[in-house]
Amino acid sequence: MCSLEKCDNLFFLTLTGDNEHIFGPTLMDSIRSALAQVKSQATPGSALITTTHGKFFSNRLDLAWAQAAGAPSFRDRLSHLLDCFKPIIVDLLSLPMPTIAAVSGHAAASRFLVVAIIHDYVLMKNERCVLYMSELDIGLTLP
Repeated sequence: MCSLEKCDNLFFLTLTGDNEHIFGPTLMDSIRSALAQVKSQATPGSALITTTHGKFFSNRLDLAWAQAAGAPSFRDRLSHLLDCFKPIIVDLLSLPMPTIAAVSGHAAASRFLVVAIIHDYVLMKNERCVLYMSELDIGLTLP
């Protein structure tokens, strides 16, 4: 899940919990809802800071959720996850304010690394944080 706090003109979007922040339908819906709230409450001078709890800033799609439906529906659920992810990027890009990713842990897998680098500014602590595109290790072609 995520939380949204506002302090003066600053919005703090935090992916909560000590888990890996695996992107499933519930988390993605929660993020989109928070971003819609940020957009509706934006004023001149506003900024969004995105951060997380735990070891990971962002990780992979929720493949366990996709696989839970069984083999026949796996591809449909995987496609659904990708379709849910794309609007998050659009929402972040269309915010009428600067966005800052405060990367406090690993950002892995190309699409989820994008969650960090799509922000206007990226700040990352210098110890034990990794920006990692695992797809390159296994030879996947990125669109």
